[in-house]
Parts: sequence; C-alpha cells; structure tokens
Amino acid sequence: MQRRWLIAHSRDNVAIALEALDAGDILDGVTLLAPVPAGHKFAIQAIAQGAPVFKLGHAIGVASREIAAGEHVHVDNLAFAGRVDRNAVGTDIVLPAPRQASFDGFVRPDGRVGTRNHIAILTSVNCSATVAKRIAAHFTPERLAAYPNVDGVIAFSHMSGCGMAKTGRGIDNLRRTISGYAAHPNFAATLIVGLGCEVNQIDPLLDSAGLAEGARLRQLSIQDAGGTIAAIAAGTAIVEAMLPIANLCTRQPVSAQHLTIGLQCGASDGYSALTANPALGAATDLLIGAGGRAILSETPEIFGAEDLLLRRAASPQVAQSLIDRLGWWEEYAARDGASLDNNPSPGNKAGGITTILEKSLGAVAKAGTSPLNAVVDYAGAVDGPGLTFMDTPGYDPCSATGQIAGGANLILFTTGRGSVFGSGPVPTIKLASNAVLAMAMADDIDVDCSAVLNGVSLQQMGEQLFDYLLATASGRQTASEALGLGENEWVPWVPGAMF
Repeated sequence: MQRRWLIAHSRDNVAIALEALDAGDILDGVTLLAPVPAGHKFAIQAIAQGAPVFKLGHAIGVASREIAAGEHVHVDNLAFAGRVDRNAVGTDIVLPAPRQASFDGFVRPDGRVGTRNHIAILTSVNCSATVAKRIAAHFTPERLAAYPNVDGVIAFSHMSGCGMAKTGRGIDNLRRTISGYAAHPNFAATLIVGLGCEVNQIDPLLDSAGLAEGARLRQLSIQDAGGTIAAIAAGTAIVEAMLPIANLCTRQPVSAQHLTIGLQCGASDGYSALTANPALGAATDLLIGAGGRAILSETPEIFGAEDLLLRRAASPQVAQSLIDRLGWWEEYAARDGASLDNNPSPGNKAGGITTILEKSLGAVAKAGTSPLNAVVDYAGAVDGPGLTFMDTPGYDPCSATGQIAGGANLILFTTGRGSVFGSGPVPTIKLASNAVLAMAMADDIDVDCSAVLNGVSLQQMGEQLFDYLLATASGRQTASEALGLGENEWVPWVPGAMF
C-alpha cells in the first residue's frame, strides 16, 4: 500500500503529504486541522513562533506565527529567515567508489568526445540571427539523408552582441559562451555568422579562446558577403562543404570519463527533493566514480543550503570562491530591492515549496555527495574531474547554456510541475519527481523517479539513471530530441549596461 505521508528525517518537525489529505485525517496520532495538498507540508508537533521549521533535517525557515500540530505549513505561517553556518569547510569529504563504465561517442581531433554529431551555426550578434536560421533551414531531413552520421544543422541566435560595453562581464560571458559552443565536442564543425560592424567582433572572439579558422571552423560577415541573400548563399555553401567531413565521424566505445553532465532542475515541487533530485545525485556519484564530470549551477538556487557544499569543498579556496559568488548575487538582488528568497516561483509554491531554503535543499541534492573540486565563472571551461560549481542564474535555459559552453555533453533535468526544456546540441534527459506528472506529460518526460516513494531505493534509482544516461550518450533519443526542442533555448547570460 502506498504511503500517504512521509517524515523525511528524524530531525524534522513537518511531514510531507504524498497524496491530497483531508482535514480530520489522523496520521500517526496527528489530526490534520486543514486539507493538505499532495507535496505540501504539515506540522507533526507544535512549533512556536520564531522557531525553525525542519525538513530533510535542514532548517527551511522559521514559523512566522505559532503553528499547531496538524496544521498545513506554507506561505501563511513559514517565513525565510537566518543564515546557515559557512565555517565548516571540507568536513564531509566522501570519495565515490571507483567503477568502470563506457559509452559509444564521437572522438574529436582534440581528444574530447561528443554524444551527438551536429553542425552549428552560431551568431556573434542578434543582427545575424535571421541569416543563420535561413542557412540552417536549407538543410532539411531530405537533404541530410545523404549524410546519415550527421544529427543535424542547428542555428543558435541570441539577443545581444552590440549596444554593449567592449569590456567587462557582459561581453566576457558572451564570448565564453560562443567560443565554448564553437569548440564543443557535440559539433563536428561550426560556422559563426556576424554582421560586420558589431561590438562583438568575431576575430577578437576567436582570439580570446585560442581558436583559429580551418575546415571545421569558419566565419562569415553579412556586410562582406553583400547582404542577406548573398550571405545565406555563402553560408549554405560553407555548410555543404562541412557535411562530408562531419559524416566521416562515427561512434566508438570510450570510457565514461569523457562524459560531463549538467545538472538542472526546473518547475520543482514538494516531491523533487525526495525523489528525482537525490536519485540524480546518486547517479552523479556513480559517474564521478567512473571518472566523469558533473556541473552544478543556478547560484541563487543553492542559497540557504550552501553549507552542504562548503562541507564538501576540496580546499578553503574553493569554499571562499563559492561564498564570493553568493555574496555577489545577494548584492545584485538588493540593487533592485529584491531578495534571493523571491526565487521560488508561483509554480514552486503551488507544488509545496515555500522558501528558497527549501528549494535549495533539492537543488543541492542533484550533486550527490562527491567533493566539490572547483568553482568557475559562467560558461567557463570545466577541465577537472569530479564535481564543479558554475556560477549561473537560476533561469534554466540560461544556466544550461552556460553548462554546455563549459563542456557538458549531457543535461539531466529534474522537474515536478513539468518542463518542456531541450538543449539542441546536447541531449536533455528529463526526470519526473512524481507519477502524476510522468503520466500527464509523458511526451516530455524520459524517466519517472516516483518509484522511490514505493520502495525503490535512491541507490537503485541512481543505478537506473546512470544506465539511462550511458544509453543516451550512446545515441538513445530523448523526449525533447524527438519533439525537436533545443534551437530556441540558447540563452547566453549577458549582464551589464545596454546602450
């Protein structure tokens, strides 16, 4: 019989409803005083005003008024407050068990390995977006049929590249993103299209990343080509010359150490921190044990649970770098009179998440228990093994774009309310936290993690996810790939003034 509620940790003073509960229900001696929706919390003991509320063994806020046993705990009686202890650094270092694993990937000339074999058309500036898309549109499935080893030709456009400062964080982020995609192992070849007069000039962009033109990397200026029609024709000819080169690439067995996964969660609910996120954490540890890499991101969404990462920091320098990133985000939010606790969305709250502290517990759970080895800037290259934290916004498309630019060749995305995200060059595996979602949005979901609530251990689910990600890396199509998602979800993070 399925459990109706769950007390997740011995320290907790709330339980989580696993189905909709009615007022008057008696659960382990506690009588519910009001209905409690599925995924939401109720008090299992009286909680005094100002006292901490614990879920998953961690404080998620304080009672804004006295809460009676059996009362629904949510936005009307639970408030964000307090700061976690950031002084315990490196106290919870646990190395994952080593293991052997492999997948079939595309080995590139630089030794990196792709999970897909696309040709990319990138834009230096928004002015070249339409030309890039028209070039890509020429390469229909019928025209690509002669190149069976090529997964597709994808154009990526963005909203920036000019009207911005020539130096600073904005253009640095944009250049790292574009150059990271240009050199990504999931691309056999890349064409970068510019207008010609933009701030984000292509030559300095390539120079900043140590990239040079060749058969696999070309650039095109619309102004030099003679306008829109001429540029489309020239770009089409360039891609046609790239196709035979790309088609020579075939899959071969390689170690799982060549996998880098980006960890994402979006539209989370009260189940996310119980099922999909910790199951993904178990799979992440398995991949790291096999020599692979994982990228945790979304800096505003680890706020309040950063102590869990600091205790796993490989060095004081790594810990301080993470603290510095969080400090920047607090100041950034304060400039607009906001708080990082503004982060839980209406959908998060409808699903049972009340505060950013509660949301952050689930976000951190995706990263398993492995040591935190590095902290990098947005779209920064992830070169080292194990777990890396990348500074990104919490906005999923923007965060995943940075992870892919940093080298992620798989994205694993947990969701409780439902997401339709995809990432064109990199397969996105979407994990449902609950069975209702998995059934309602079956076309968008790859794996249902709700079995954790019915006796399947997190470790068992982690093993299933690990096998699934290896199969996906070897060519298994994801739900978002089948739907053709991913071309429009390319969102580089470009902070700074716009002129």
